[in-house]
Amino acid sequence: MEFPSDTPPTGNPQEYGSLGPNSDLQADKPTQPAKKRLTVLVGILSGVLFGFLFMSGGTARAAWNEIEQLLSLQGKPAPASPAILSEHELEHLDAATPQAQAQLLLERAINHYDGASAQIETRVDSWRGKLQRNPQLESLITTALNANDLRVRAAAIEVDLASLNEVKTPDNVERLIQEAESGEQSQRVWALWTMALLGNRGVAPDRVAQYLISQLHEPNEHVRYWVVEGLAYLGTNDTIEPLLQTFHDDPAPNIRERAACGLAQSGMLSQEQRMTVVPRLLDFAEDASLDAQTHVWVYQALRDITGQNLPNDPSAWRNWYNSR
Repeated sequence: MEFPSDTPPTGNPQEYGSLGPNSDLQADKPTQPAKKRLTVLVGILSGVLFGFLFMSGGTARAAWNEIEQLLSLQGKPAPASPAILSEHELEHLDAATPQAQAQLLLERAINHYDGASAQIETRVDSWRGKLQRNPQLESLITTALNANDLRVRAAAIEVDLASLNEVKTPDNVERLIQEAESGEQSQRVWALWTMALLGNRGVAPDRVAQYLISQLHEPNEHVRYWVVEGLAYLGTNDTIEPLLQTFHDDPAPNIRERAACGLAQSGMLSQEQRMTVVPRLLDFAEDASLDAQTHVWVYQALRDITGQNLPNDPSAWRNWYNSR
């Protein structure tokens, strides 16, 4: 259960070229000297492999097992280096453009580099109004919003707000509420999403929750979808019960699914908050009024929240919960 594919458009990115079959930057074909070097390299590797054939069986197998272990994609993580911002990177950050700073630091935060999120927090206000929503930044924000670390998701929200040039004030929340009331569909969606991000960062969260909850029965299904998404990213305790009710009662399957995702994995609820919904989800599992697909989402949400891999059986889940 991840950030939805039909996220609100995040700006008007310019066209950016890429290296492709017809690019002027495409690498030239190998020259004759390069071909000779390649031949020599192949010969050396062949000699190494030939030497293995003459090693004792046990030694050869041990050597090959070591190589195989190095190449394996399974097992424990194998860090290439300590996950810290290098002195070289820090020295160049101040001289870099806001765009380069934001993209580098968000990429480092996604990869759990120590100090990356703190650097974003320190610098993000100076980036406001100076970031372009290019494809690279868009991709980094989406990836960070799907990270398994809420601090990384919070860093993505900060960068998102900076790129939207949104000031973190209660007055701005009121402006967005007015836009959500009177704008066209796309403008309303933008306003709902942005006020939720502001609320998550501590800007009038109670006011944001109150407004979003009041819109849960909005007739426009697309707008209602983003009301639910906004509640998930607001992430306060006040959002939990409305998300549960939406999961149980909303007539639109895609909205019920997004409510389930917001409760289980996406959005900004903490693990402790998510665990509080398990008893209600157990009730949903036993609720015969829910359709088969909603029951499937109930069990998926239970697995995402608890990490347990139990069957789609309400008794099995109830027994597990009662025996904890």
